[in-house]
Amino acid sequence: MNKTQIKAALPRELLASVVVFLVALPLCMGIAIASGMPPAKGLITGIIGGIVVGFIAGSPLQVSGPAAGLAVLVFELVRQHGMAMLGPILLLAGLLQLLAGRFRLGCWFRVTAPAVVYGMLAGIGVLIVLSQVHVMFDTAPQPSGMQNLLEFPATLMAAMPLENAGSGWQAGALGLGTIAMMWAWERWRPQRLRFVPGALLGVATMTMISMWLALPVNRVVVPADLSEAIDWLRPDDLLKLADPTLLVAAFALAFIASAETLLSAAAVDRMHSGQRSDFDKELSAQGIGNMLCGILGALPMTGVIVRSSANVQAGAQTRASAILHGLWLLAFVVVLSSVLQQIPVASLAGVLVYTGVKLVDFKAFRGLGRYGRMPMFTYAATALAIIFTDLLTGVLLGFALTLLKLAFKAARLKINLVTLDKPGHMELRLSGAATFLKVPALTQVLEAVPAGTTLHVPLGNLSYIDHSCLELLEDWGRSNAAKGSRLKIEQRRLKRRIEGRIRTTAGVGV
Repeated sequence: MNKTQIKAALPRELLASVVVFLVALPLCMGIAIASGMPPAKGLITGIIGGIVVGFIAGSPLQVSGPAAGLAVLVFELVRQHGMAMLGPILLLAGLLQLLAGRFRLGCWFRVTAPAVVYGMLAGIGVLIVLSQVHVMFDTAPQPSGMQNLLEFPATLMAAMPLENAGSGWQAGALGLGTIAMMWAWERWRPQRLRFVPGALLGVATMTMISMWLALPVNRVVVPADLSEAIDWLRPDDLLKLADPTLLVAAFALAFIASAETLLSAAAVDRMHSGQRSDFDKELSAQGIGNMLCGILGALPMTGVIVRSSANVQAGAQTRASAILHGLWLLAFVVVLSSVLQQIPVASLAGVLVYTGVKLVDFKAFRGLGRYGRMPMFTYAATALAIIFTDLLTGVLLGFALTLLKLAFKAARLKINLVTLDKPGHMELRLSGAATFLKVPALTQVLEAVPAGTTLHVPLGNLSYIDHSCLELLEDWGRSNAAKGSRLKIEQRRLKRRIEGRIRTTAGVGV
């Protein structure tokens, strides 16, 4: 863009950046709390995602920052290995992303079946809701989804004013008020004020109410100096990455963050007609951002669809808005950290409960039904496995079911033996994939061919045939040649590569 174009676009980019900043501010802090981390850690990630990743991103209109989709995984890592080990894990995960981008592997992260991705997000959404309803009543969440579910009645009873003189019910009212305002604003928002995010409106309103009534609820703890929230990576902690469980965690974090980022980038591309995303460059940028977050002890980041869609809808056309939103976050934290300290934790928990519910996308679930029952089953199985076990187990189960479906389809072969009008001629019609798994069935059909028959075998309807099936046909032709039988394999319309070489021998015609 030339100077004139930049000058003309700057007001629009400034407005879009303010809108994204207003959306990002409560989410950065709320996701940090849901991850078992201080709110300032989420703000640091949002600042890096805006200023650094926004500058080098391959998807110029995508906004990066802490993601609700990683909150469950981070919470579990922090609980098991401590906050200090998140930095080394994130540094390694970022390095894997950077290398994947450099080796142009971005497209491979997008081959994940949509049923697995949607199921993963749904499972994460349910876990976020189950954990944050406890935070909404100023109590600590439990380590697992089932424990959160089982302990919720006790949390609810303890928050009742008749049972306890504490402030749990007041915190719960602020959280529910935030959810109600977000829902109402989404339904009845005036067109003129469409750029005002419901999350910010709900949090700001509940914060003012809590200050006016002087409610004794838990509030956000943000240091006056942001540098106090930085926990520099210690070289000694890097040596602990030799632990296989930490290596698996780093690979899982890199894969899930990359898949979520690139799916978000693809969705952003569908929202506008401008520059398309470079997925490899975006993956490398995310890797650099996550490595920086690991060095500073912050939260992991991904490209996030809520902030990105707000960016596009606000009229952004360049990467300037994403960069500026990071600068607004930094300025707000540095200049107005005392304002952040007045925000009730319960109100941010309400934002996360609402976000978690939105992650359970029933429209996507119904849409999978167009492709059969198996994708819907994969969605449900992935989500339930995440809820009742853990994130990695659920995702692996989703992949296993996807591969099982592929294996089942690959093993399907229709075999029909048809008598032709010409006497003494028959046709063996094969449709599907002829693999070694179908050798018994094919043998049984070949045994039913009368002696002295000329057997035609067209291969045009096969997607694949391996050497075992091909050799079976050839062996039949050779062994029955003395009986006057003849085999004619018609391969000119074969769709895929044939393993093995079709040999022309006595009694076998090609």
